[in-house]
Amino acid sequence: MADSDNVSGVEIQLDQVTKRYPGSREPAVRDVSMTIPAGKIVILVGPSGCGKTTTMRMINRLIEPTSGTITIGGEDALRLDPDTLRRKIGYAIQQAGLFPHFTVAQNIAVVPGLLGWNRSRIRERVDEMMDLVGLEPADYRDRYPRQLSGGQQQRVGVARALAADPPVLLMDEPFGAVDPITRGNLQDELLRLQTELRKTIVFVTHDFDEAVKLGDKIAVLGDQSAILQYDTPEAILANPADDTVAGFVGAGASLKQLTLLRVRDVEYPDIALTAVETRDSPGALRQRMTEQGRTYALLLDERGRPKRWVHVRDLSSATSLTSVGRPVGDVVSTQSTLQDALEAIIAEGGNAVVTGSRGEYVGMVDIRTVTDAVQQLREEHGDAPEPTGSAAS
Repeated sequence: MADSDNVSGVEIQLDQVTKRYPGSREPAVRDVSMTIPAGKIVILVGPSGCGKTTTMRMINRLIEPTSGTITIGGEDALRLDPDTLRRKIGYAIQQAGLFPHFTVAQNIAVVPGLLGWNRSRIRERVDEMMDLVGLEPADYRDRYPRQLSGGQQQRVGVARALAADPPVLLMDEPFGAVDPITRGNLQDELLRLQTELRKTIVFVTHDFDEAVKLGDKIAVLGDQSAILQYDTPEAILANPADDTVAGFVGAGASLKQLTLLRVRDVEYPDIALTAVETRDSPGALRQRMTEQGRTYALLLDERGRPKRWVHVRDLSSATSLTSVGRPVGDVVSTQSTLQDALEAIIAEGGNAVVTGSRGEYVGMVDIRTVTDAVQQLREEHGDAPEPTGSAAS
């Protein structure tokens, strides 16, 4: 993690914040007080209807608080013009919320345009943000949201939220509508971005495993956003504050520790024989594979990103490496958890490919690495009682 001098986020303080809707006997949110540290990811987790989204939306005043104070970087958020406030706060939601008749570039450019940036600066920023979230500008700049997959739409949504370089990013279940593999990849992408950007991120989810994976701190909320426990994932897993929190943790707390371990925390070998698909010839690669006794090679693109696996027998009649082999399936990044790695290994039926901060190939992780970590965690936590209770939905 980068040092504190590189933090671009600011501290957020909520003090006795309450939201009462007209005609309701009880407030939706009652007297919430918490400090969200600068440059950290804080997760609000709790059951549906507990008020977590309402609490988050009061930060950018999409919902106006009834009482209490909110300060962002020392400024009283309730004294600012709401539109001015929101242009300083990125906002990403489930299913991306993109404007359907805007291109990808136009969607990302919305807030910089409202802030009066000139065209060349906006274009440079759009390309920079697309590259940052792993979308090739030349390929995706002029596409419309309907031409993108769910995961690609979410990447655009994150790029749009970050385009004006706001110190604060609010994320309301942003990955809840995509398939599990894409969701894991997007979570890894967010963690990778955060190591570079160090924003203050408030992230709402009902998925405790997601909270453990992403959060520097987790606020477990009960009715009316009452804070049942506000601590690090490690502390909550080890010592749930009460039975309700233990219900969120659920059974298998020691195995959940796998979510705290990242691929970067373990040794992973660079064992694949690799070739660049546009530079190496099938004949030369086949000779190298034969000399090294290899059955498979990993084909990379010009930027070193894994593309396809090729079997040695595929090379006998191939005239180029650009179309042979089968696509690499589920990869993990150095930001991925060992739980992600285990799922990828099972899906791939062998070792999982590990990628670095820009999607480049850096090594492989195998089942032995994961099982050794599980064994060590069981030994460390074997005497700890498992929390009881059913996980909240």
